[in-house]
Amino acid sequence: MDRTLLTAGQLAVAAAELDPGWAVGADRLARTVTLPSFLAAVGFIDELAPIAERLDHHPDLRLSWRTVELSLSTHSAGGVTGYDIALARELDPLIARLTR
Repeated sequence: MDRTLLTAGQLAVAAAELDPGWAVGADRLARTVTLPSFLAAVGFIDELAPIAERLDHHPDLRLSWRTVELSLSTHSAGGVTGYDIALARELDPLIARLTR
């Protein structure tokens, strides 16, 4: 996996494999996750952190009460790369488990 920007075609193919909750743009992947409580939202971030660390790719996060806004972008490349897709793929099962 490298930090090269995905072409529009590559991004479309990769995005089709992600949960439809992701908003896909050329510059970022974005998702808002609403959890049952503030503590659950903080817990989600706690579970997300080791995944991001393992992949060496860290999302922009915004926590507001029980909502976490995620923004994935490879800043050094200026948009979406394979790193962002890989992190989104890893987060999908976590989000599904915590928001059932």
